[in-house]
Amino acid sequence: MNKIILTLGIILIGYTVQSQEMKDNKNAKKVIKVDGVCGMCKKRIETAALKTKGVKFAIWSPETHQLNVILDERKTEVATIQQNILNVGHDILLAGNKKLVAKEEAYNSVNPCCKYRDDEVVKDHKVGQKKQKKHNK
Repeated sequence: MNKIILTLGIILIGYTVQSQEMKDNKNAKKVIKVDGVCGMCKKRIETAALKTKGVKFAIWSPETHQLNVILDERKTEVATIQQNILNVGHDILLAGNKKLVAKEEAYNSVNPCCKYRDDEVVKDHKVGQKKQKKHNK
């Protein structure tokens, strides 16, 4: 009887360890949509992500608003990265036109050219990007 209980215990422990390993990926790739408009936003967003313990790689695109990260899920969660980005003044874009909004104090701390909530600033950056693309051709 003790052998049966011991065997079942070992099987249960093995199964638990295996499922835990599958859950926590040390090189998980995630995409987070972050609002911003320019190169200064890019630097701020990437730095906030990279300062999060467990984040190994972070690159953000102003055109797509996608922040691609590689993280160690054993050390951090996407929610922690999102909070660090919110803390530096950038909104997180979620599915279905929902968003996590940075506190007004954090948003107001960004440079005036980075005021992505201001339609005129966004428009000016789009015009500047078109001119730069034409110039590079």
